[in-house]
Amino acid sequence: MKGRTDTPRDRGCLVGVIFFILGLGTLLPWNFFMTASLYFQGRLNATEWSNGTAVVRREYYFNNWMTLLSQLPLLLFTLLNSFLYQRISEMMRVAGSLVFILLLFIFTAVLVTVPMEEDRFFSVTMATIWFINSFGAVLQGSLFGLVGLLPQKYSAIFMSGQGLAGTFAAVAMLIAIASEADSESAALGYFITPCVGTLITLFSYLLLPRLDFAQHYLNKSGKYEAGATEELLKERSTVENGKLNGHANGSAPSNSAKDGSPAAATAEVEAEAEPDPNGTKQAFLSLEQVEQGQAKASVIEVFKKTWVMAFCVTFVFTVTLSVFPAVTVDVKTSFPGKWERFFIAVCCFLIFNLSDWIGRTVTTVIQWPRKESRLFPALVVSRVVFIPLVMLCNVQSRTYLPVFFPHDGAFVAIMILFSVSSGYFVCLSMSYAPQLVEPKDAETAGAMMTFFLALGLSIGAALSFLLRTLV
Repeated sequence: MKGRTDTPRDRGCLVGVIFFILGLGTLLPWNFFMTASLYFQGRLNATEWSNGTAVVRREYYFNNWMTLLSQLPLLLFTLLNSFLYQRISEMMRVAGSLVFILLLFIFTAVLVTVPMEEDRFFSVTMATIWFINSFGAVLQGSLFGLVGLLPQKYSAIFMSGQGLAGTFAAVAMLIAIASEADSESAALGYFITPCVGTLITLFSYLLLPRLDFAQHYLNKSGKYEAGATEELLKERSTVENGKLNGHANGSAPSNSAKDGSPAAATAEVEAEAEPDPNGTKQAFLSLEQVEQGQAKASVIEVFKKTWVMAFCVTFVFTVTLSVFPAVTVDVKTSFPGKWERFFIAVCCFLIFNLSDWIGRTVTTVIQWPRKESRLFPALVVSRVVFIPLVMLCNVQSRTYLPVFFPHDGAFVAIMILFSVSSGYFVCLSMSYAPQLVEPKDAETAGAMMTFFLALGLSIGAALSFLLRTLV
């Protein structure tokens, strides 16, 4: 058939590299704002001295609000993206979102040099976080649907790129801390970095349609269906013409056709669909059957096939965001001194993001348990044990719980297991979901899974307020 052509090669793994960059670009907004918590807390330091004692005039709970306001728009706009992505072109959704994210990063970089009262700075920063993550949600949903059309390994590559975004942000923060520049120049350089990264992501996306390998998969579904419809109609017309010609030549029609009933006609067409002696099936479908085969399934139908993966990705991120970064960022080192400046950037952000990236990358070679296994959701649920483990580390200040793991090494070990398992199970869930539906529904499944990803992030962010209070 016309749509079935030989698959071109991904020369130089260029398509893989582009999807890696696209994955990295989707999470730059979240990671650069999250990793810069020390900068924001410094500007929101509302302490004043009274009788020789430092008194906190106002506690902003920046990390909690930053996490929540990052995930709520992600949930809202991902939901809209799941239902409306067919109404807006892919180019508009992806390229448009990247342009607005770039502009908001530029605005944040400029804001570093603008003196501002704490309350106003907090409000402007929260509004920026809301809008930049709204565009990030549209971008993520669109790209998850897009990569779902390619072989599974490209979904894993895309997720691996997302995992590296946090490492990229953590390294940028470490460089800013280690530099001898003043705090304003260091922060300015830090926020210029994601501007460059977003620009590279935009150019990479614009290059994608020019590659034969990407074109083959991204256009295959529509071209195949159109070609199949055209050929089926031609074959059906040929059969009908053959019957008319047979009658004109004096051949006797079958008994079932003599009565002229629709049932008899249907039976005759079905008889034509039997395999020939050579084993080639010549099926001539009705127009109704062709249309049913091409129509995309509804969101509800796709959900019925992928609900286990939807639950898994929601639960993984609920556990992860309930303590990271709202609780982990308040862990204090047991070795005060110069190391204290780097402790959170290294042990909280760099180790988490690097381990998360390793967990995502491992799925390119290992996919265990399989998508049909009941062990998969069981292992996902078992991650809930990390919540009390993190809360029992040296989180300061604390009111209720004792410290069971005061040493830095214990915190690092918990963070490695916590983040590797998070990246691994998220990547598997997102990769498995499109495989559980027909190819024509892969984009719907990818967009829907992004909604449940955002749902898990939002639930986790909301729980972080309670869990931080309980420490």
